[in-house]
Amino acid sequence: MTAEKIRLLLADDHTLVRQGLRNILASEPDLEIVGEASDGNQAVELAQELLPDVVLTDIRMGEWDGVTATRRIRAAVPSARVIVLTNYDEDELVFASIRAGASGYLLKEVQSEQLINAVRHVAQGFTLVYPSVAKRVLDEFGSVPRATVTADPVEGALADLTARERQILRLIAHGRSNKDIGATLGITERTVKTHVSNIFAKLQLSDRTQAAIYAHKRGLGE
Repeated sequence: MTAEKIRLLLADDHTLVRQGLRNILASEPDLEIVGEASDGNQAVELAQELLPDVVLTDIRMGEWDGVTATRRIRAAVPSARVIVLTNYDEDELVFASIRAGASGYLLKEVQSEQLINAVRHVAQGFTLVYPSVAKRVLDEFGSVPRATVTADPVEGALADLTARERQILRLIAHGRSNKDIGATLGITERTVKTHVSNIFAKLQLSDRTQAAIYAHKRGLGE
């Protein structure tokens, strides 16, 4: 049986950029471009209509920037993963994108093969950040003092996690996919998905990026 293709939505205000991305990605047998948007507003509308697996969006385009589009796409279509693909690596844009729910942050200087692999990995549940900004992301989201963290209103929820859920949260923080986690722990991928859903519910998190940041803040990703 043929595996389902990863459905992609491209969002960029430059037609040539979208054409370039289409040429790179559409040539892969497991990837399918289902739509293109020229601004954030259109990206959200198409995401709701087409239900893509992954959205590739620029950070600055039209009335709605990529951060706003990311936040609204994640709210409207929680199953869609968002990769920000941009020329800008300023801290404020990187951090805002992650907080908005982006699962990846890549610079447009990325090689074609790296971009293709990034799409595949994000679709599988990984979180990817361009190497030049990765350390800054961890420094920003992992630098909260422990004394401050304990005052977090959701800190008590961490105690509600079972031993198995803590194991899985730690592995999520290391960027492991559900399949890898299942193989490591000797349980099925379906069981892992159930645990991940429970973790998100208990900690009031919406995706793996937030879970990884949460775990790193509390020393679980070390």
